[in-house]
Amino acid sequence: MSTISRIEIHVFNVSAKTNWVFIAVTAADGRTGWGEASLIGWEPMLVAASRALALEWEGRPLTDAQAGLRVSPQSPGGLVFNSVISAVQQALACLLDGSKPGAPAAPELTATVLRQRVPLYANINRATRLRTPQGFVETALRARAQGFSRFKAAPFDGLSPALCPTPQGQALIEHGVECMLALRQALGPDAMLMVDCHWRFDETRALLALNALAPAALHWFECPIAETHAHWPAMRRLRAATREQGVLLAAAETQVGLASFQTLFDEALYDVVMPDIKYCGGPLEMLKIAHRAAEHGVLFSPHNPSGPVCTWHSLQIAALAPECAMLELQFEESPLYEQLLEGAPLSTHGGGLSLERAYGQSLGLDKQLLQAHPYQPVPPGIETQLNR
Repeated sequence: MSTISRIEIHVFNVSAKTNWVFIAVTAADGRTGWGEASLIGWEPMLVAASRALALEWEGRPLTDAQAGLRVSPQSPGGLVFNSVISAVQQALACLLDGSKPGAPAAPELTATVLRQRVPLYANINRATRLRTPQGFVETALRARAQGFSRFKAAPFDGLSPALCPTPQGQALIEHGVECMLALRQALGPDAMLMVDCHWRFDETRALLALNALAPAALHWFECPIAETHAHWPAMRRLRAATREQGVLLAAAETQVGLASFQTLFDEALYDVVMPDIKYCGGPLEMLKIAHRAAEHGVLFSPHNPSGPVCTWHSLQIAALAPECAMLELQFEESPLYEQLLEGAPLSTHGGGLSLERAYGQSLGLDKQLLQAHPYQPVPPGIETQLNR
């Protein structure tokens, strides 16, 4: 059985706001698997965590690492270390894909493919530089011209739970509502429209915003308040309010491990869970979460405002999951998205991704391009600022 020769991390600058973080696991037989651990603003700590993990696991069998590396909400390294583990698990899935002699994949990853095409929705947030109703509309229309019929925006810039009761907060809420109403008017009644609130609300203002958004005929209302134990009663009330409108309540993008999601299912907090393959534990853990969600009648829609490696791995699991509502795609963040992949094209057709089921050497990155766009400091992502 092959062993781990090297674990290396590559931080790839995409824009003034984004770095993508990739982890390469090279086996003793020379093959390399790739994973993604992007966590905006935490790149130096991701580098340190990956080096610590490399010291522990280099030289050990691939199968031992796949069995022994587990994410945990109680990890002293928090989401940073869980992101590195999730990325290594992605890379190991490449190397243990079952298509090569002596590379026994986990049985779950060799299950029957249930869908050859996965619906996509366009996250238009980062591509919208002009943060006005017209700016969001212009981005959405470009996405529609490329075949998308599902759209998500996050228009509540600058809002926080502390600001919600203030005149400034109210103005920010009204602006966000105007953006979503403009999107509905421009896109027409048949477009699927979602709003991402990025945990910016308190319960009172979340309910008021939900009511104000009723004419937008939302498909889902995402992450309105922080996902802490103290907010569970409020989350239940919000779920009841969304149901009265025929809207789904979606969340759980930063949850780690099957056990965390099981708690959410047991508590009946959400209509849609959005595990992120960068954080939840990697491909195997995401597939387990998808199965458990189906058992509980909760929709599974992977969170994926990420780089192409995350999209590639998320697509594999979306194809195997018992149910997959749709997969997120960050629209027009950077042309580097298409340029970076080698041998693993992500071909979108009419707002969907066509599956080309191939782990392993079919997934590679252009190392010269990686080196040409080194790490640059960027502001922390919204999950750092508000999900507390």
